[in-house]
Amino acid sequence: MLNPRLDQLADYPFARLASLLGGLEPGGEALIMSIGEPQHAPPALLAGALEKAGGLWGKYPPVQGTPEFRKAVAAWLKRRYALAEGFIDSDLHVLPVAGTREALYLAAQMCVPDLKRGHVPAVLIPNPFYQVYLGGAVLAGAEPILVEAPEGAPDFAAIAPSVLERTAMAYLCSPANPQGSVASLSQLKAALALARQHDFVLAVDECYAEIWDKQQPAGALEAASALGDGLKNLLVFHSLSKRSSVPGLRSGFVAGDATLIAAFQRLRSYGGATLPMPVLAASTALWSDEVHVEENRRLYRDKIDLAERILGSYPGFKRPEGGFFLWLDVGNGEAFAKSLWSRTGIRVLPGAYLARPGADGRNPGLPYVRIALVHDLATTERALKAIASILMEPS
Repeated sequence: MLNPRLDQLADYPFARLASLLGGLEPGGEALIMSIGEPQHAPPALLAGALEKAGGLWGKYPPVQGTPEFRKAVAAWLKRRYALAEGFIDSDLHVLPVAGTREALYLAAQMCVPDLKRGHVPAVLIPNPFYQVYLGGAVLAGAEPILVEAPEGAPDFAAIAPSVLERTAMAYLCSPANPQGSVASLSQLKAALALARQHDFVLAVDECYAEIWDKQQPAGALEAASALGDGLKNLLVFHSLSKRSSVPGLRSGFVAGDATLIAAFQRLRSYGGATLPMPVLAASTALWSDEVHVEENRRLYRDKIDLAERILGSYPGFKRPEGGFFLWLDVGNGEAFAKSLWSRTGIRVLPGAYLARPGADGRNPGLPYVRIALVHDLATTERALKAIASILMEPS
């Protein structure tokens, strides 16, 4: 009755965490820092935009969204990545999606053929990784190839040529979840050039692109612009969930190669959730405003500063370049997560649940925990001090 490929998927990380902590009483008031769910107040303009478009709830939304939405996205991409006029065509290169997790999953269903050059197709995945990459690859019938990247961008060029020749797709996340590392422009250019050389799709998850620390992250569209040949072999994914602190809006977009976008639109006509018209209208307003984004970024930067003040002397601390996660080396992430929960009530995610063992049998996420800095500054400070008190205990 069931697709046997489901057996290749482990339990989702949060289900595994629930099992790990099941039966353990929290050592204090429960505080969830395991989930990257933004807690900042949504932008003030959101409610007004939704209300203004309230008369559109009775309309079926088109898969391609509205011209206004696509134009707002194209204009934002042009501003954000300093793209030449006309590099992004709002009608050819942009498609709204109901949150990027759905789109990242569906991308594999679109891009993975039954065979590539007579072999089982491969999908390259950084390890650790956002779990939907693995789910998309496995359910599409591909062989997932894990590329170890515990603290930086994966080096796809290090993969054997025989594997690259049968690669259908590669996922890349920058800023990375969970590591907080950022791929440089040269790394993005190299990844896209490799995709074109071996004719696979580079799917770049840039959902944390607007939450950065010292330097604005480069983007894959910049890499495409620098390489020439348009947007060939490239898809990029963006979301309002983190940028605008509205994960419940379920609004994002995919942009890239016109041929791929046309195929994606066709696929989503069958299997994708469309964005309601008021959501499209509100999303148009959010992509057109930068003031709330700058404030959101400042709030996260304040918490990163706080984390460095409290944990900076701990050897396992590394300040993230982007995103809002601490990727903290604690020696054994599972043991630390259990101890932290039972002693303080703080819930963090073991890094091993975001990775898979490599060819050597070692899980690159094993030493780490992921800590989401999504709460207000005072709550974050209390939590970080509690974490520090345990980390700094004499052995």
